[in-house]
Amino acid sequence: MKEIWTQIDDWLIANAPQIFEDLQSGASEKEISELEESLSIKLPEDVKDSYRIHNGQSDGSYGLLDGREFLSIERIKQEWTVWKDLLDSGTFQDQDGHDIGSEPELGIRNVWWSAKWIPLTYDGSGNHDCLDLEPSEAGNVGQIITMWHDDSNRKLVASSFREWLQEYAEGLKEGRFVLSEEYGGIVNADDV
Repeated sequence: MKEIWTQIDDWLIANAPQIFEDLQSGASEKEISELEESLSIKLPEDVKDSYRIHNGQSDGSYGLLDGREFLSIERIKQEWTVWKDLLDSGTFQDQDGHDIGSEPELGIRNVWWSAKWIPLTYDGSGNHDCLDLEPSEAGNVGQIITMWHDDSNRKLVASSFREWLQEYAEGLKEGRFVLSEEYGGIVNADDV
C-alpha cells in the first residue's frame, strides 16, 4: 500500500496540492480496531494498511476519488450508521416485510443495502463506493462495489481494495483523472 500511496501523493503534490493537504495522517491501531468493533466487521489487511497511511480526508471539500470524498474512519462510521438506521427501521422492505432487492452484477448480493457494505467514499448525495464484506458466492470478500441511494444497480468496481486503489494511482499517472474546479475535485478526464 505504501508504494500505491506514494504514487498518489506524488501526483497530488504536483497537480492538486489542496487535496494533498486535505489528506489526514494515518489512523492509529486503536481507531482501526474501534471501527471494526463498532461495525462488527474485520477489515482486510490492505484496507487497514491504507488507513495506517492516510485516514481519509479532513474536510472533503474537494473529492479525491472521482469527485468523491475519501472517508476517514469517523466519516465511515457516520455514513454507515445512516444506512444501518434505515435498514433497522425497515426502509428496505416492502409492505409485506420482504427485503427489497437490487440489480446487482455477478458477485454482489441482491439486497438494497447490507450492513457488511462499508462506505469508503461519499459524493454528498448519499452515494458510495463500498467495501463489500458479504458478497454472493461468485464474489470476493473485500471487493469494491457502487451503492447509489436512488438507483438499484450495484456494480462491481474492483475485486479488492488494493486493485481499486492501484487502478486509481495508474489512472492519475496516465492522465485518466484530472483536477476540475468545476466538478469539485479529481474526476475522470472524459467527464470534463
